[in-house]
Amino acid sequence: MARRKKVYEGKAKILYEGPEPGTLIQYFKDDGSAASTPPQTALEGKGVLNNRLSEFFMNGLNAIGVPTHFIRRLNMREQLVRMAEIIPLEVVVRNFAAGGISKRLGIPEGTPLPRPIVEYYFKDDKLGCPLVSEEHIIAFGWASQQDLDDVVALALRVNDFLSGVMMGVGIRLADFRIEVGRIWEGDYMRLIVADEISPDSCRLWDVRAEGEGGAPREPGPLQDVYTELARRLGVLPSNVTHSPKPTLIN
Repeated sequence: MARRKKVYEGKAKILYEGPEPGTLIQYFKDDGSAASTPPQTALEGKGVLNNRLSEFFMNGLNAIGVPTHFIRRLNMREQLVRMAEIIPLEVVVRNFAAGGISKRLGIPEGTPLPRPIVEYYFKDDKLGCPLVSEEHIIAFGWASQQDLDDVVALALRVNDFLSGVMMGVGIRLADFRIEVGRIWEGDYMRLIVADEISPDSCRLWDVRAEGEGGAPREPGPLQDVYTELARRLGVLPSNVTHSPKPTLIN
């Protein structure tokens, strides 16, 4: 196999130069990337499952007109994606109180929010990806006000799609995070969903494990969240070792 040039390596993925200009190969590692997974901990088979799951969700978004960087899956661990200029933000959409918002505001976990709430976190692991406001984002030039308006519209469309898909297989989408990138088509710039959509970036509750009064609780039977989600969605590849359930968005 010809040696490929590595462009970037994160906790859960490696990006290599793609075979064509403007493309990248995204390789899914087994290393953990969730808050409860210690650094350098490998979860056997996780990368294979996340590759399949992200393919499923990205294809679904493309099919309903939500643009993504996904082009096609290449093999068990790799997919071909479009190169994009990533806005340095993690965009989090919350449907239920959990994690950081419960701690910051004292809202009991599992409380339905009055409407989906979009939050921004500055992408810098050394700083712990701090929560930032629109004022910070615009002042520091990470994105314009028009960009943010478009990001919110994009994120809410993703939320509608994911919430519906998850509920269809008995899973409640408490919250999730995405990354957004810029691509240019001639002189025209547009925003697309980039990175991945997988259990690493979603907080999922099994509807069958809801507590008293219908409040979701965690964990439920989704201890093996990667395998169970892939099984319910019908995208489970064969010969994949089960992986434990992480705690997800802060």
